[in-house]
Amino acid sequence: MGIFIALLVFSFLIFFHELGHFLAARYFGVHVEVFSIGFGKRILTKKFGATEWSFSLIPLGGYVRMKGQDDANPELKSYDSDSYNSKTPLERIIISFAGPFANFLLAFILYLMVSSIGVPTPLANIGKLIENSPAVDAGLQLEDSITNIDGKPITYWKEIGENIGQHKQSHEITILRDNNYIDLTITPKLLEVDNMFGEKEERYLLGISPNPNKMENIAYGLGDGLLFAYEQTQHASLYIFKSLQKLISGLIPIENLGGVVGIVDTTSKVSQMGLVAVLMFAALISVNLGVINLLPIPALDGGHILFHLYELITKKPANEDIMLKLTLLGWGILLSLMLLGLYNDINRLLG
Repeated sequence: MGIFIALLVFSFLIFFHELGHFLAARYFGVHVEVFSIGFGKRILTKKFGATEWSFSLIPLGGYVRMKGQDDANPELKSYDSDSYNSKTPLERIIISFAGPFANFLLAFILYLMVSSIGVPTPLANIGKLIENSPAVDAGLQLEDSITNIDGKPITYWKEIGENIGQHKQSHEITILRDNNYIDLTITPKLLEVDNMFGEKEERYLLGISPNPNKMENIAYGLGDGLLFAYEQTQHASLYIFKSLQKLISGLIPIENLGGVVGIVDTTSKVSQMGLVAVLMFAALISVNLGVINLLPIPALDGGHILFHLYELITKKPANEDIMLKLTLLGWGILLSLMLLGLYNDINRLLG
C-alpha cells in the first residue's frame, strides 16, 4: 500500500509540473501533441481534443511534447503558427518556466493545506540533554517544560531560540517539573554541533533538544496560513539550493545523492505517518523538482530558458549544432546522475 501511495504522490507531482507547461503552451497557442505521465511504452492513451494523454510504462517522470520541439534533436523544427518554435523567445521562456513554477505553486498549496489541518509543533519540553552543557550545569532534567524566559511566557520550542539568541548572556528561566515551578539561571555556551548538512559549526546553545512525544497540532487561519506556506516554500527552496551547492562543491559526499527509487521508498515510509507527513514531504519533493528543473542543463527547463535568453538578448537563435551537442551532453549528465542516484538508493536499501 505504501509503494502505491508513493507512486501516486510522485505521479501527481510530475502531472502538476507538466500541467504547468501544458497550460502555458496552450495559452500561447502551441499545439501539444502528447501529455505523458511516465516514460517508455505507452500502456494507456486517450485523446482529448488535439492532445494524446498517456500513462507510460516507467512511472519515473513525464513529458509534454509540443509541436516543433524535440530535445533529442533540436534541428527537427517546425515554424507553423501553432508550433513551439514559432513563438517569441519570451513566450518560450514562460512556457519552459511554467513547469517549475507549477511545482513551487503546488508546494505552497500543500503547505497551506497543512496549515489548515494542523502543523505538528514541538512543545517546550526537554527530550535530550547534551553532557557538560549549560542545561546540565543549570540543573535541567529530561521532560522539564520551560514555561518562562526572562519574564516572557513560553509554550513552544521555537520560542526558546527566539528568546535566548546567539549571545553569552545569562537568562532567568522557569521550568515545570512534576507539577512544581522552579526558577533557574542559565547561560548559553559556545558548542560544536552538526548543522542540517552534517557540517560542524559553533553556536551559543543550552544543550537541549525537544521531546518528540510532546507535540501540539496548530491550525492557522487564512492569513497566518498563507504566511506559513510562503515561509515553508521559501525555506525548502533555499534548503534544496544549498544542498545542491554543497554537493557540487564536494562539501556533501556524493554518496548522499539519491534518486527516484529513494524518493519512492521514503514516501512509502512517510505515508505510514499520516496525512500531514505525506503532504509535508510531497511539498518538499515538489520544491525539489522545481529547483532541479531550473538548473542550467540543456536537457532541463533551465537549459531551455538559457538558450531562449541568449536568443532574446542577441536577437538571433543559438547555433543549432552547438545546441544539439550541448543537449546530448545534458542528457549524458542527467543519465549519469540518475544511475548514480539509483546505485546509492540500492546501496541504502540493502543496508
